[in-house]
Amino acid sequence: MAVRIPQSLSTGLQPETGWSVLDYELREQKAHTLGALSGQVEQALAALRAFDAEAHQPDREHRRRALLDAAADLVWAFMIQRELCGLRNWGAVVKDYSIPREVLNRVGQVRRRAD
Repeated sequence: MAVRIPQSLSTGLQPETGWSVLDYELREQKAHTLGALSGQVEQALAALRAFDAEAHQPDREHRRRALLDAAADLVWAFMIQRELCGLRNWGAVVKDYSIPREVLNRVGQVRRRAD
């Protein structure tokens, strides 16, 4: 009687090809970028919370708007990178990162620069 290895276990026995090496490298880069963006989103949201906790500052509205825009841009990039990695559950991310509605409302907006 011959016994065959289950298909799920036999994938690791396949020879390495140029495509499999490239696929591995792409997945590795996507994961690295996702991790880096995650940290940047956390930092941007922490900066916004710290700014909101401070007392009166000169030019407060302009600085706060810049922090909101920066956080929204990073959240948007993070959202796109998650999609590229096949992760699509945004409700949990918004909850886990405590992303304010004010930031979410700015995600994806194109802002004009006054030069």
